[in-house]
Amino acid sequence: MSEVLDNLLYSEEHEWAEGQGRIVRVGITDHAQHLLGDIVFVEFPEIGAAITAGDSVGSIESVKTVSELYSPVSGTVTKINDALEASPELINDQPYSGGWIFELELEGDFADAASGLLNAAAYRELVGE
Repeated sequence: MSEVLDNLLYSEEHEWAEGQGRIVRVGITDHAQHLLGDIVFVEFPEIGAAITAGDSVGSIESVKTVSELYSPVSGTVTKINDALEASPELINDQPYSGGWIFELELEGDFADAASGLLNAAAYRELVGE
């Protein structure tokens, strides 16, 4: 059974978002990392890039497959998790903490930007847990 944190919001593409003010941290869910298997490489979005919710902004390569990385909200990329360049397996080990992938800055507030995302209960239902 995958871990789903109650304090995060989720996309149907299995990304999570955590917002504080206008800054949002994004990663993939525990469910997604289990499906992918051992992660060996992360292609990040470019810092400074303006992205729209639902856009493909990078990819995650595992020993099994390559999966697109989608942005759950719209904004401008401000930071990437440099630790994943040397240790992409952090996504497997710590999908909700050390394995976050990028941060972006919103034009508005998180509540408005995240209105189309799923709460924890809805995400559990989506993944059948």
